[in-house]
Amino acid sequence: MPAATPASASPLPLWWSRRPPAAGASVMATGIISVALHETDYAALSRIALVLACVAWLALACDFLARLLWHRSEWLREAVTPASLCAVAATAVLGTRFALAGRQVLAEALLALAFVLWPGPLYLVVRHWRPGMPGSVFLGCVATQGLAVLAATLAATARAPWLAHAALVLFWLGLLLYAVALTRFDRREVVRGAGDHWVAGGALAISALAGARLLAADSNALYLWNEDDFDVLRTVTYALVALDAAWYVVLLVGEIARPRPRYDVRRWATLFTMGMSAAAMLSVAATLDVPWLEVPGEVLMWISVAVWLAVAAGAVRNHLAAADPSAGVRSRGRR
Repeated sequence: MPAATPASASPLPLWWSRRPPAAGASVMATGIISVALHETDYAALSRIALVLACVAWLALACDFLARLLWHRSEWLREAVTPASLCAVAATAVLGTRFALAGRQVLAEALLALAFVLWPGPLYLVVRHWRPGMPGSVFLGCVATQGLAVLAATLAATARAPWLAHAALVLFWLGLLLYAVALTRFDRREVVRGAGDHWVAGGALAISALAGARLLAADSNALYLWNEDDFDVLRTVTYALVALDAAWYVVLLVGEIARPRPRYDVRRWATLFTMGMSAAAMLSVAATLDVPWLEVPGEVLMWISVAVWLAVAAGAVRNHLAAADPSAGVRSRGRR
């Protein structure tokens, strides 16, 4: 029997094979919305988002292994792109949600997996940084801070001081990576980017969340930070939340000035930033006793949920169009 040609291949595998590494941002976005819903006690919605994130993560893992085993050259080509770090960040975000749910063993396994996946791609990606890059350049910071968030969360529940100190190292490293990435970021992306330009703000949001988790990990039993350490962490966390809010406004103004309503897989990165900003505000409000941050945090959370529905609908329409290429031809023929 002759091999199947692209024309005769099943539409779903063909569509799946064309998914870029940036598709991992869908796990990041859905996972962090689940975290934000959990923090605001919307348990049922949080679990639904968690299930969707798990399904997407399993699909991402299968795709990763398939490319590694059977499309090695393609895998190596994609490994040097910043989007390859989505796998690390997605695994860390999912682990954080499981840690908050009390599934410590699973969360620890995901932390170990994320840590193993992190250094190689980060080294390759940083080596290929250059001026004029899109917002995905900040994924080095996002992946590193994702590890810091998960490690700090587990440090509090497992009473493991070494995990908290490791998270602190990752926290400062993530901020360093952000500073360097900012010098490589093309500012024009704010008005012309396809969605991943929002990660410029999302990286600060996840950094603020990491700071809040580090502060929350401290207790009388662990005594992680002295007064000076605590003050520095608190000040930096406040600054990160404020800078993230400023980026949010700038990016929103850019979207209004030049609307880009067409679906793009990089819109999941936009959604990740929106959800992460909400989660960061809610976490800082609870950890540092800043109750006035709860209202904007919850507002941003519901905006994220609404945008998730819109982006998911766009993804479905895009899949249906890929499954039926003749639809575009028919629509053009009717004009």
